Amino acid sequence: MVRIFPLVFILLWSSAFITTKPIIDNSDPFAALAFRFFFVAVGFYLFSLYSKQSIIINQKNLIESLFSGVLFHGFYLGGVFYSISIGMPTSIAALIVTLQPVLTNALSGPILGEKVSFKQWIGVFLGFIGAALVLGLDIGSNIPLLGLLATIIALIAITTSTIWQKKLSNNLSLPVSNFYQAVGGCLFHVLIIIIFAEPYIDFSKTFFVAMGHQIFLVSFGAFTILMYLIKNNSASKTVSVFFLIPATSAFMAWLFLDESLTNLDLIGFLITSIGVYIATRD
Repeated sequence: MVRIFPLVFILLWSSAFITTKPIIDNSDPFAALAFRFFFVAVGFYLFSLYSKQSIIINQKNLIESLFSGVLFHGFYLGGVFYSISIGMPTSIAALIVTLQPVLTNALSGPILGEKVSFKQWIGVFLGFIGAALVLGLDIGSNIPLLGLLATIIALIAITTSTIWQKKLSNNLSLPVSNFYQAVGGCLFHVLIIIIFAEPYIDFSKTFFVAMGHQIFLVSFGAFTILMYLIKNNSASKTVSVFFLIPATSAFMAWLFLDESLTNLDLIGFLITSIGVYIATRD
């Protein structure tokens, strides 16, 4: 069962980029994320009570978990949602933020003391080349510059959060850790709303279906699998599977959102997939 976790994660995580579009068509990005992580926090709180895991933790773990949630659910998802809300193509947003294996491999050695093999670097290099082919020369035309900036911030946030979580992963159980991370993400977006945004949500059927998908399948499913993989594998090896997400997201965007796919995109995705295979083999 554990062996299929990466595949399940890729499918669920990629699908999140698809349901982001109908969510932001019916709400502003930050109100939607505050709404989402309020209910995610409630869900993990109830599960912790059901499984008799104490949510009473020391101040150090509390601050660390809240900070991890601000990075992951705040800056990362906030950057992605905001970029798509101002016109960033879904597949390109997925592509940029999933370049994180390049940064994670570069940083996991000096920060975590992990050994990144030459084979892993070859895989990461191929993943980066394939991703660059898909990105192409669309910046400033099909890709809004502000959206690009937001996704770069998201990329830095998810890389930092992955390394941070690897250092913390043995301190708390997954449900308790996920609860406090969700609280951190919710508080972050509430603060953004208070300072910058004018919140609104159209509680339509489309919004509820898309939001339900992101709460149950992504936050409860994919995110828990990701935390499990980070806890039980090296950070550099875990995040290599992220290179498969742009291809999967692009295919889903083509299938469900009518976004275009060119021959160069397909070549780039193929090269990326080969890179992931190389980087994740033992």
